[in-house]
Amino acid sequence: MSSRRDFFKKLVEPISSVKEEPTPTFLRPPYTNDLTLFDKECIECESKACAKACDENIIVIEAKGTPILNFRKSGCTFCQDCANACKRDVLKITDNNEKIYATFLINKQSCMAHNGSICFSCKEPCIDDAILFKGMFEPIIDSEKCTSCGFCLSRCPTNAIEYIIQGA
Repeated sequence: MSSRRDFFKKLVEPISSVKEEPTPTFLRPPYTNDLTLFDKECIECESKACAKACDENIIVIEAKGTPILNFRKSGCTFCQDCANACKRDVLKITDNNEKIYATFLINKQSCMAHNGSICFSCKEPCIDDAILFKGMFEPIIDSEKCTSCGFCLSRCPTNAIEYIIQGA
């Protein structure tokens, strides 16, 4: 005879065995107005010209075959080379698409400055002056100025710069 616990395990088992894998969300290169094109068009592209054209080497091709941004070593200069190289018109230059769909934030718990150490590692590479300091120990990112280029992310010694992907 089975116990109540076994009975409830059997009830829950079909639900728990059907686990949907979350769709990975990546930072995509700039110069697009339609993020769905990456999954539709880029997987068919054999040249991967956008990644080859990137002088900063921040565009990498993920397992499914689509371009993503990797800011570990550098950031985006918005040079337009990736868009000019794109043969499928996923990346194309228009009046209002020189942006990366992300909002950058500073994790106060990880940030050296927020924890009493003098550190300007994120501010120094920011060409848009989007990182402001209230005093010496309170850096904040001005979302109006930030282009999400990623240079601050690559320079932070404690990985305190985080981002939230928009439109994904």
